[in-house]
Amino acid sequence: MMNTNVTTTIDRDLCIGCGACVKVCPQDTITLIDGRATVTGRRSLNCGHCEAICPTGAARVAGLDPAMQQFHGFKLDREWLKYGSGGTADLARLMASRRSTRNYRDKPVPIETLQDLVRIGCLAPSGTNCQLWTWSILPAREHLVEVGRLTLEFFEKLNRMAANPVLRLFSGQLREYHREYAAQVALGIAEFRAGKRDMLFHGAPAAIAIGSKRGASCPAEDALLASQNILLAAHTMGFGTCLIGMAVEAARHDPRIHKALGFKEGERIYSVIVVGEPDEPWRHIAGRMTADIRTAGNIG
Repeated sequence: MMNTNVTTTIDRDLCIGCGACVKVCPQDTITLIDGRATVTGRRSLNCGHCEAICPTGAARVAGLDPAMQQFHGFKLDREWLKYGSGGTADLARLMASRRSTRNYRDKPVPIETLQDLVRIGCLAPSGTNCQLWTWSILPAREHLVEVGRLTLEFFEKLNRMAANPVLRLFSGQLREYHREYAAQVALGIAEFRAGKRDMLFHGAPAAIAIGSKRGASCPAEDALLASQNILLAAHTMGFGTCLIGMAVEAARHDPRIHKALGFKEGERIYSVIVVGEPDEPWRHIAGRMTADIRTAGNIG
């Protein structure tokens, strides 16, 4: 469950009574008393808003772990990046340049890099700042091979069920799977068994799986926001990534896969990201399909 214990403290000697921390506190943990900020609430999101906005450093949130902003590959500038800063064009170029990688070199990803990516994932927003993510790092190819073996067994069983016309008669999901996916999955399994192609993890050497503990208000959204952080950061570090939805779906139905990915009972998986050095010589940014954009007031 989410930790709402109050760990906020105010140094009254440093506090100048500006009220900025009171204004931004989402849980009404702080109020102004006699011209000074005072911790009066019984609940806190431990979001650090008060600490981030205090001009004198009077506000502190002990529940925040400084180690979560310490990285192996770079030093994080703790100065807040002002609105309008950072380079929109460069950010958009990064987003457009990142592509799902399905060809990897046979080269391990340093564990320190994978740990940095997890910490970067933790910089994402989460519903009510619960930060109830769970992270599983699979740093070696043999880990993915084992998960892949179990996952392929799951889909082989699913294909057998989908091939049964009686079962399809009573299951709309099986009918759709049989119509849209079964043949392609069967081909991929056959190629994998023949040693031709890793249709699941694309030969990647490592992976990061993201889940959530119980109690998160919007765990799927939290995991996908964290995933986007990882996808973009990995690109800047020189690594390719790909989201593996088949592994997520299989893990939700097969406890063996759920366990092999490092998740505990009561946790739910939402994202699996493979990571590795790409073997794809991209040259240009590709376009996007036309978006269906509506504007309030002009919707007929």
